[in-house]
Amino acid sequence: MTIPTGRHAVAADTAKADGVYEWLSARLSLYLRRAPETIDPTVPLAEYGMDSVAALSLCGDLEDEFGLEVEPTLLWDYPTVTSLVRHLTAVLPDPSTGPVAETAAAQGRH
Repeated sequence: MTIPTGRHAVAADTAKADGVYEWLSARLSLYLRRAPETIDPTVPLAEYGMDSVAALSLCGDLEDEFGLEVEPTLLWDYPTVTSLVRHLTAVLPDPSTGPVAETAAAQGRH
């Protein structure tokens, strides 16, 4: 077994973060009823109108999509897209497997 180091580890984390960001942006776009590119990743989601019902629904989506067990307070603990992507990137498995890899592959990225 080889443990990735240096640039390869950074590339893997970047690919994982990109996949999570793309999926999350698309999902938030639905809940917030706005185009993904209009959601500033550094602005708290509550400022866009993210309420508790949408937050709980997003938690369920994350559980379904990524097989995670998500606390209902997730969006209060990580209130921006940037902080949420950073957290999810840390807790998700290797990007070469699972939904993030499938999303990247469907978009022509590896």
